[in-house]
Amino acid sequence: MHKRISTVAALVLTLGAGTAHAVDEAVIQKSFYPYKDWTPTFEGYEPGMVINQGNVEQFKPILDEALYKFIKDGWVEVKTAPTTSTPLSEDYIEATRKYADQVKLNPNGTLSGYVAGRAFPQEPDPNDPKAGQKLVWNYQYGFNSGDSETIEPFWWTYRDIKTGKVERVLKFSWHFMNYVHRVTFPPKPAFPESENPDKIFRGIYSRVLEPFDLKDTQLLIHRYIDDTKRDDAWLYLGFQRRVRRLATGQVTDAFLGSDLMIEDFEGYNGRVSDYTWEYGGTRNLLLPFYYHNEQELASVPENDPDGYKFVDVHGKGNCFPKVTYQLRKTYTLIGKPKDPNHPIGKRVINLDSQTMTMASLVTYDKKGDMWKWFPIGKAYSEKGHLKVNQGKGVSLDDYAVLIDIQANHCTTLQFKSQITDDVNQPRLFSVQNLRKVGR
Repeated sequence: MHKRISTVAALVLTLGAGTAHAVDEAVIQKSFYPYKDWTPTFEGYEPGMVINQGNVEQFKPILDEALYKFIKDGWVEVKTAPTTSTPLSEDYIEATRKYADQVKLNPNGTLSGYVAGRAFPQEPDPNDPKAGQKLVWNYQYGFNSGDSETIEPFWWTYRDIKTGKVERVLKFSWHFMNYVHRVTFPPKPAFPESENPDKIFRGIYSRVLEPFDLKDTQLLIHRYIDDTKRDDAWLYLGFQRRVRRLATGQVTDAFLGSDLMIEDFEGYNGRVSDYTWEYGGTRNLLLPFYYHNEQELASVPENDPDGYKFVDVHGKGNCFPKVTYQLRKTYTLIGKPKDPNHPIGKRVINLDSQTMTMASLVTYDKKGDMWKWFPIGKAYSEKGHLKVNQGKGVSLDDYAVLIDIQANHCTTLQFKSQITDDVNQPRLFSVQNLRKVGR
């Protein structure tokens, strides 16, 4: 009898532990639809105006620290536009409704109970010492690339800021895929263990298409479900025709001579546990959010089958995106590396509150001096972009630049993002594929 009672009790506990209680709808509405009944404002600011040297001091509070410096120094002027709502996929929002109440932050900073959606949709509390840790998980498990994204063509242009000289152009194909926490593409919410025996959370794969001396150079990154497990990364060097595993320290080296570290990809491409995280407050900032086809586009790429054109460049050294900025509710997230030998002192990530995507990043060196600026322009998948992206509910990466302020150098990134799983399957994100492609 005692054994039977214990068995029933255990079953009840198991069933109870697996039951998800819907998160409060008011929380969902405020998190995913902040502009439904409210528009951010600032004294003297009118959408459509230009921020330049003549008025930059007046609008300093609504500019990130690097953009303020660039405008003040006459490097760029910023055109503005009205704030628009860019809601994420209903599948992602519904997953938040269903699962967010069961998510717990463990003492070591990892999560338990997370399945899909936004882990912590509640407004960050400045009195909560874990507010930064919760925000970074929202970012890490955000919908920046949907479940699966291909970026091709993807051009990296190395530029001298002082002269505007183009030093080199690399043309890539990039692929991002979530193995777990999926809400759009089957299998949902995860690939079966037979296709993911190593328990990978996310795969990143890139291949250089041009120039000839780097052709077929490939990068593969595996980030694991267990955040305490170090990433694995491999580089296939086309000219050497061999695969080599990257040492941990190499993720902070310049990648292929650019201004980006591997750790810089998408703003922060690393484990949550590698940094300490602090919530730096909520503020309204001008961020590069826009509809792609409403911008002044470049003449390249030529002969694109969809007629797609990149966002154009302007400003000093042609290092700035020629796009409009919106005043948007923003969470500031401050990350500091735990490794004392890390070259960065801190990352200041400005997260758009609605999409939880990084719209701008300012990094500082270990002396506390401003080092790099990394804005990522966001185009809405539902309007003014490719047909393949419609219905996906993604705030698309549409343009980026990394400016090394101390070196007077920049790398501009122009790309065509496509939310699709046509080629993004586990076999693409394998070491065997590196060798196969490189033959």
